[in-house]
Amino acid sequence: MYSRCEILFPHSRVSGLKKLKGEDWRKLAERIALLPETDKDALSFSHMMIKLCDCLNCDLGSYKAALGCSACSQRTINALRDTDLQLLRRFEKSRRDVRVYLEQVDFTEEKAA
Repeated sequence: MYSRCEILFPHSRVSGLKKLKGEDWRKLAERIALLPETDKDALSFSHMMIKLCDCLNCDLGSYKAALGCSACSQRTINALRDTDLQLLRRFEKSRRDVRVYLEQVDFTEEKAA
């Protein structure tokens, strides 16, 4: 039924969000879309979108999953009343969260080795 359904916001959908808000948001989305999906900023953007779209509560039987990640993420960004500045702040918060997590993982891996 769902031939290609992702359950967490995929990096490949970032470019579809660039025209939904103002100039600062567009610049951020364009920059992130050009990065590899494993880049820290790309991970941070996905982390932000996963939180905004509530991906962790999505399941294959839900209406949101039936829409697909592109439509869900676009609807989410369109529905937000956040300004570009507020969205950039959300991104910076996710960026800090991802960096802290990655530092903890790196530290743990170094101790285990």
